[in-house]
Amino acid sequence: MIAHIINTDIYGRGILKVYLEYRSQNFNFLKNSAELLLNNSEKVLIVSSFPIPPMNVCETDGPLGALALYKAVKKIGGKVEIWAHEQVKRALKPFGVTFVDQPNASDYYLLISVETVGRAGDGKYYSMSGIEVKTTPFDEIFLEAKELGIPTIGIGDGGNEIGMGKIKHLIEKYIPLGEKIATVVETDELIVSAVSNWGAYGLVAQASLEIGENLLKDWNERKNLEIIVSAGLIDGIVKKPVMSVDGLSVDIHEKIVELLKETVNYQL
Repeated sequence: MIAHIINTDIYGRGILKVYLEYRSQNFNFLKNSAELLLNNSEKVLIVSSFPIPPMNVCETDGPLGALALYKAVKKIGGKVEIWAHEQVKRALKPFGVTFVDQPNASDYYLLISVETVGRAGDGKYYSMSGIEVKTTPFDEIFLEAKELGIPTIGIGDGGNEIGMGKIKHLIEKYIPLGEKIATVVETDELIVSAVSNWGAYGLVAQASLEIGENLLKDWNERKNLEIIVSAGLIDGIVKKPVMSVDGLSVDIHEKIVELLKETVNYQL
């Protein structure tokens, strides 16, 4: 049920078809990701940054999901740090987050990416509209982690994010401009969602079921979004600092969060 909720493809850009085919082949992707998180929470690195061209300002999708995961890891007694663009760091500073610069993969038990652009087959980085993204290469550490055998989780909603290389064939099949924008960067586990923040919330919700405690119960979507928008982060679709994420109003995001909370409460 949680996987269905986070893949509510309201604007119909093709991710629903990706999800349905992916889930048919990887039915337990959310449960597997939650178990990977819970089994490797000793020290976690969360990465989240997606500058939107041409203004090169980071979007609101990703940072909130990273924050929700950060809080969840702390609640279960783990250690966690966030690596992000300077704009995202400023936006998350009011939440008392611990940041890291130039991290080494070997220092962590688990790496998680939430809506972080990954390199395409030509080595460049692209937005959903096929425009090149100028960014720090946050994906290098995931390639390093793979070589070291350190587990990784990717969360994405369009095919150009770290982790989506795991299903590159589906991105090319269903997503507009998929052959150009699809990343080649894979992760051990991949969470597909209609909005990447929802994917992160879904992971927190699934982890809640595994441990018997609702880790989302104190999450305030509207308040948290307001804080990062006031810091200058923008909606990646409308390209403005407004109270929406991926073109969807905060009201919709609140409803998704409440549905996840109630789903967890009911199953617990």
